[in-house]
Amino acid sequence: MQADVKGTTAPVLEVVLEPGETVISTHGELSWMTPNMAMSQTTAAGGKGGVMGALKRMAGGGGLFLTRYEAQGGQATVAFAAKMPGRIFPVEIHQGAGFMVHRHGWLCGTAGITPSVGFQQTFRGGLWGGDGFVLERLEGEGTAWVELSGEIFNYELAPGQTLLAHPGHVGVFQDSVSFQITRVPGIANKLFGGDGFHLVALTGPGTIWLQSMPLPILAGALAPYLGGDTTQMAGAGAVGGVIGSVLGRQV
Repeated sequence: MQADVKGTTAPVLEVVLEPGETVISTHGELSWMTPNMAMSQTTAAGGKGGVMGALKRMAGGGGLFLTRYEAQGGQATVAFAAKMPGRIFPVEIHQGAGFMVHRHGWLCGTAGITPSVGFQQTFRGGLWGGDGFVLERLEGEGTAWVELSGEIFNYELAPGQTLLAHPGHVGVFQDSVSFQITRVPGIANKLFGGDGFHLVALTGPGTIWLQSMPLPILAGALAPYLGGDTTQMAGAGAVGGVIGSVLGRQV
């Protein structure tokens, strides 16, 4: 297997598989592929999980089904493009050493990767709506590729060292890092309606990756120029509407 991240601002992950090799991804991540790449749909990941594993993925923000890509009759290529300007990079996962990834961050992985429930916190009102702070857990054995939006910043946290971050900027972190949602009362924040200001306390040891331009915050920045009301937006649907309006509007 050979995996290359190509491009700069809007990168694409291109994976070349030898006959019999496979990668898995959530449904709908495919960008393009060669004709001899066979696709199949499964609820299992990493050779285990089945329907119960799929339901746990859904609870953690993932999809019910996974797509398995397998090369047949020679080398085959499959490509996955980033949804937003940003960066695609690999993380190595081992038994007992997994990663927590934000809801839309996992792109694809080798067959030994198991995506499962991570964490979900719903914030009342505001731009986040029903999405809230959703994490997916990646465990098992193999390589996973994740995508983050905007510029990427990573920090090595020592044992007991804590960094406070806006939930939207939390991209990926090792599951050795503990986290806790904390609400800061008395601070007006239109992104969260009247529910106060939420931060995520990330405490080491472990590595964390933060993203500078998460989709909800981008939508909130664009909405005033489009006549939108951020207090009525909810989750990915609102983001899609804002981005669609931007792309469809003539200057």
